[in-house]
Amino acid sequence: MIVFDLCCAAGDHRFEAWFASSDAFADQQARGLIGCPVCGDSDVKKAVMAPRVGAKSNQLTVKAPTNPNNAATAGEISPELVRKVIAEIAAKQAEMLPRSRWVGRDFADAARAMHEGRTAEDLIHGQASPQEAQALRDDGIAAMPLLVPIVPPDAVN
Repeated sequence: MIVFDLCCAAGDHRFEAWFASSDAFADQQARGLIGCPVCGDSDVKKAVMAPRVGAKSNQLTVKAPTNPNNAATAGEISPELVRKVIAEIAAKQAEMLPRSRWVGRDFADAARAMHEGRTAEDLIHGQASPQEAQALRDDGIAAMPLLVPIVPPDAVN
């Protein structure tokens, strides 16, 4: 058996397929039997792929973990999509921040005070160490990091 990285002409989708031999691939390709699993295009060609080089006999071979649910390994996430999603996250965060109060390094204390009912609930944002954030999660206090870093108001010229 041999595995080839393949690519369709219509959508430039990359995928892999197993064949009994190079001749079996050529035969199936000529008859239009190979189709892109994403768009169904049968105009499929071999994609550039790295050759398999055997490990030295004195080195341990380590296999990379495989995750069939990871779309990135199948080449389905384009850089354009990543840019679009990041821009949408940044826009939503920019929309929400003006409605939230900056509490700086007092974030963990302010979140805990609201959770315990010592102060009124409010939308806040600030800074917390990884240990403070974990302690909040351990105590069932909802807090999450901002996905797009911001400059603290007191650090802006």
